[in-house]
Amino acid sequence: MRPGRCGHCDNRSGERNVANTGRTNNVQGTDHPPSARIPAIRHLHPPKIGDTAPVSVVVPCFRCAHTIAHAVASVAAQMLPPAEVLLVEDGSDDGTLEQLHRVAHAYPPGWVKVIAMPLNSGPSAARNRGWESASQPWIAFLDADDMWHPQKLKLQMEALAKDPQIALIAHDMNVQSRSAPAPALKTPLKVRVFPRHLMMLRSSFPTASIMLRRELPFRFDETRWRAEDFMLWAQILLSGYRCAKLNQVLASWHKPPFGAGGLSGDMAAMYEAAGSVRKALHEQGLLNGWQWRLGEAMSLIRYLRRRVITFKRRHQGLFLAGRNA
Repeated sequence: MRPGRCGHCDNRSGERNVANTGRTNNVQGTDHPPSARIPAIRHLHPPKIGDTAPVSVVVPCFRCAHTIAHAVASVAAQMLPPAEVLLVEDGSDDGTLEQLHRVAHAYPPGWVKVIAMPLNSGPSAARNRGWESASQPWIAFLDADDMWHPQKLKLQMEALAKDPQIALIAHDMNVQSRSAPAPALKTPLKVRVFPRHLMMLRSSFPTASIMLRRELPFRFDETRWRAEDFMLWAQILLSGYRCAKLNQVLASWHKPPFGAGGLSGDMAAMYEAAGSVRKALHEQGLLNGWQWRLGEAMSLIRYLRRRVITFKRRHQGLFLAGRNA
């Protein structure tokens, strides 16, 4: 059923062209289930335009009445649309739930499903509720104020068809206005398989880019309201599952991802939360001592860089406001 349109591993790194099919190696030396033990989706062929992707899209929704229609419209505009969209309302008090039902009624019956949480429980609980309610073998995440490129699911499914051992696949994101055209695709299109370490993991795996196997034995940590996505991606990667990334911008934020309000905008709290995640990973045996210390040093460098960027943005804004006064 195609929705109508209307007005949120391999243990070494490498890149390969999607057009080329390569053999995958089993991951050794982990107490957690390696990707070789994940049952690959059999008979997964490159999709044809007009097919439906075996994907459940999970969108946590909290006070998003003004943005959710745009987010869902970007899903409906997919060249390869997903089988279903799950809008998980997380205890908003601003009319979001009513808006979700209006959005659902704009599409074929049953394609958009609304799930109402009784209380505001945070993005981890909302995503987990959608995950458990999903009917498809793949889960894709979208935030209610973000949008997808029309070819996102098509390109990700084609990459999975070439490498069925992948358990999680991501891509790049950019910042642009909602009215801007979709970013141009790069050539050649490549897939990078990530090594089992945390270097640059956080910036490389933005949540709205992620598609993963529903059967993975992990979930978002519902005790965390910050860095919960970082925690999950790290557990999957460091447990030996095959994680990959397309070299394409296939989703967009509509505000800078740090220093711009919201939970992620509180940079100091995010820095502390990421440190807490690395400590938990160390306690779980997924990071050894030197990896933990290196991760702390790299995180501090990124945090200081972001503080400088945010300061420059605000200074430039004040300067322009003064000139225009």
